[in-house]
Amino acid sequence: MNDALRTEVQVEPALADAGPPAFAEKLVAASQAAAAEAGFAGPGDMTLVIADDAHVQELNRTYRGVDATTDVLAFGAEGECEATEPTDVQFVLPAEAEPAYLGDVVISLPQAQRQAAERGHPLEAELCVLVVHGTLHLLGYAHAGAEERQVMWETQRRALRRLGCEAAAPVDVE
Repeated sequence: MNDALRTEVQVEPALADAGPPAFAEKLVAASQAAAAEAGFAGPGDMTLVIADDAHVQELNRTYRGVDATTDVLAFGAEGECEATEPTDVQFVLPAEAEPAYLGDVVISLPQAQRQAAERGHPLEAELCVLVVHGTLHLLGYAHAGAEERQVMWETQRRALRRLGCEAAAPVDVE
């Protein structure tokens, strides 16, 4: 995989017994696969947070103005949330000699569980889809327009193929 991207996995204490730590190695591999397919040479760091619906809903409401849970949010170190307008939140960037901090990806475990059940694949595969998707957002990918979606979805599909999770890749480009 791509060791140019280091990923720290954090699980909210309330979810610690839900199982994601068993998937931590696979989730790190998912972020690295996304970075490799995106051509990220690094070095860089990111954080992956496994959260509950309430926390993700609060973040979604605060930073995107959407009062609902969602599956994944990406907060770039430049103070942006996914493909939204920049926020007033400013992050201290590392000195040039240090790895760049790309940002945080926050995933709702309950939403991932629902989506895995609806889509008929294992939770681990759904989590890989969400990690790859969020990591690509941190690396500058977007899917607001048809061309952007096509590029992002193809990159996502290649990363998921590396992980053996291609069957879980979104079929429709929204």
